[in-house]
Amino acid sequence: MPPAASLPHSVSICEVGLRDGLQSLQTVMPTAAKREWVRRAYEAGLREIEVGSFVPPKLLPQMADTADIVAYALTLPDLAVTTLVPNLKGAQRARECGVHQIVLPISASLMHSQANVRKTPDEMIDELRRIVADRNAAGSPMRVSAGIGTAFGCGIQGDVDPREVLRLLRAALDSGADGVGLADTIGYADPLAVRRLFAAARDVAGDRLWTAHFHDTRGLGLANVYAALEVGITNFDSSLAGIGGCPFAPGASGNVSTEDLVFMLDCMGVSSGVDVGKLLDLREFVARHLPGEALYGVIARAGLPKNFRPLAA
Repeated sequence: MPPAASLPHSVSICEVGLRDGLQSLQTVMPTAAKREWVRRAYEAGLREIEVGSFVPPKLLPQMADTADIVAYALTLPDLAVTTLVPNLKGAQRARECGVHQIVLPISASLMHSQANVRKTPDEMIDELRRIVADRNAAGSPMRVSAGIGTAFGCGIQGDVDPREVLRLLRAALDSGADGVGLADTIGYADPLAVRRLFAAARDVAGDRLWTAHFHDTRGLGLANVYAALEVGITNFDSSLAGIGGCPFAPGASGNVSTEDLVFMLDCMGVSSGVDVGKLLDLREFVARHLPGEALYGVIARAGLPKNFRPLAA
C-alpha cells in the first residue's frame, strides 16, 4: 500500500530507549542485557540507536557502561551509533570511543536549562562551539547534532517562545552543528503547533533539520509524528515500550513507543524497514530485565490485527 500523497514514502527511526528510556528508571540494566537489546533491535531492522550518554556515573549509574555498549554496537555493520553528551568532556569521550554521532541537548527554556545542565541556553551554544572546534582539531568524522529541547513548552516556566527556539536553531547551525532536531521534552506539543514549528524550522535549517523527538505525556505522541510527517520530516526518535521522560515533567509516561510508531507507519504504507513483530519480542525480553518498571504503548497490549501486513511495501 503506497502512502498518502502528502506523506514521505520512507522514514528512519532512532531507538533511544537505551539512553532516554533507561536513564529515567531506577533499575540499572545489566550490560549483557543492553548488548542483547542492541543486537535484537538491529536484527529487527533499526539502523540508528542512541546507546547511552557520557555523563558522570555518580549522576547516572544507569549510563556507567556506555563505553562498553558503544564498543559492541560498533561491531554491527551499517549501524549508526549515537550518544548524548552534556558538555565538551562527554563529547571527547564519545569521540575517543568512535561514536558516529553525538547529540548535545540545548533547552529553549532558560529555567529548564538552568535546572537540567546548570547553564543558560547561550552557554550551551558556547559549549557546542567548543565541541565542534575540538572535533575538527582531532580530524574526527563524528557528527555533531544539537537537540533543541522544550521546543513546545516547559514544565517549569510554561510558555516557550517559538522565536527563541528558532534563534537557538540558527545559533547551533552557525556554531558548526552538522544537524539539529526539535524535542517536545515535556509533552506539551499538539499537531497544529508541530506543523507550524517544524515548517518554520525547515525554513531555517533546510536539510540539516534532522530529527523530531516526541514524548507521549498527554497521549498526542503519534498524532504529533503524523503532523511532522505532513511537513516532510523523515527522522524520528522513539523508545521501545515508551519508556523515558524528563524529571521536570511530573506524571510523564515517556517517549513515543517504537513498536506503536512502526505499526502506525506500516498501516499507512510508510516504510521504516523495521519489523514490528520482532520489536514486540524484544519488548518482552526488555520487560524481563526491568521488573517493576512501568512500560507503555498499546500494540503490546492489544496485539496486531489479524489482517495486518508486517512491513510497509
